[in-house]
Amino acid sequence: MFRPVLLAAALTAAVPAHADAELDALRAELKQLKDSYETRIQALEARLQAAETQTAAAPPAETTPASTASFNPDISLILQGRYAHLDDVGERNISGFLPAGHDHGVPRGFSLDHTELVMSASIDPYFRGYFNLALLDEEVGIEEAWVQTTRLGNGFSVKGGRFLSGLGYQNEKHPHAWDFADNSLMYRALFGEAYGNDGVQLKWVAPTELFVELGAEAGRGANFPGTDRNANGAGSTTVFGHLGGDVGASHSWRAGLSYLHAKATEREGELDDVNDLAVDTLFTGTSSTWLADFVWKWAPDGNARERNFSLAAEYFLRKERGSLCEHDPLNGGCAAGTGDAYRSRQSGFYAQGVYQFMPRWRTGYRYDRLDPGAVDFGLNGLNLAPPDYKPVRHSLMLDYSPSEFSRLRLQYSKDKSMAALDENQWFVQYIHSLGAHGAHAF
Repeated sequence: MFRPVLLAAALTAAVPAHADAELDALRAELKQLKDSYETRIQALEARLQAAETQTAAAPPAETTPASTASFNPDISLILQGRYAHLDDVGERNISGFLPAGHDHGVPRGFSLDHTELVMSASIDPYFRGYFNLALLDEEVGIEEAWVQTTRLGNGFSVKGGRFLSGLGYQNEKHPHAWDFADNSLMYRALFGEAYGNDGVQLKWVAPTELFVELGAEAGRGANFPGTDRNANGAGSTTVFGHLGGDVGASHSWRAGLSYLHAKATEREGELDDVNDLAVDTLFTGTSSTWLADFVWKWAPDGNARERNFSLAAEYFLRKERGSLCEHDPLNGGCAAGTGDAYRSRQSGFYAQGVYQFMPRWRTGYRYDRLDPGAVDFGLNGLNLAPPDYKPVRHSLMLDYSPSEFSRLRLQYSKDKSMAALDENQWFVQYIHSLGAHGAHAF
């Protein structure tokens, strides 16, 4: 608005009063332009004032959250594969322990591991959802599919559906997030891979500087150490608690204690008799497991990009009580005259350290040890051999991550998990993530 005025003033000062008619015409044109600008600005101010008046008088409109108007979840595809150099062993097991379910095992040579399709998103202001589908050849399984509240407040949240239990430390981690190419002996003996459940979880995080987390779960209990059941109520219950915090700028820690109680009806298993022959068994009773976990992490001044180190250890104690019998494959159920009381008390642990010594490069060591403990077969002890072998394994790994979406790994294990086998195992593994993927837990 002020440019025509300034230009006219400049021309008036620079040109004498006796200038020709062209300059007079130019002055008139500039004056017209100035008047036009002022008129248009006044019109715009009037329209703005009218719009503000209408907005203030109108009732508030109902709005739909953007998350409910469109479907835009985080989607990722996890690709995994490996080469395993293993001895030619017919059926692998852990000596002294009944076989756990959901153990995919590791085939010899080249193989494709599970491909995971992961989707997650906020459903609305009150819920978020997560879905994990595992695919392997003809096998397709829903690993997790749950919804969780986001607005209960006071540190509370409720999760419902199929989910990995919050017990222990490693249990909630999917295979692509493991620090080694295979699972620890402890989790293989307890759950095969991890303990998942169809049920509900209540969790509370305290509003304190010290990290305090308490949780409880009730579920169907269909997975090992329980069995599926045609009944109302819960087949398993879980409680857990975790504490954690920072020590200075470079250190952090977390410690936890968990308890799992499950019911089993004719749970299938396999044990060796006194002649070292395999006997198919059925167990009916209760299983109670205590887990203690501890994690300590270090990164200089909290910056984990260059160097970092993590130390993790978990210990379990499992007690089972009920009846054990030989399985009758022809008629189903227990073979006549083979059922008797069964009690066991077994334990074990693993400890591992992983060191990122330079950007993208990590190395780690893991030690596994299990104790078959005291097992009372009752009268079946005349035929079944009491376990007395303690499985042990040492593992070394080196991995390289070209980016946050890729990882290549080499691992060597000295495996003595089977009484009659002292095995040197080699693994070469790749893990690639396509698409957006949420951050992993502590």
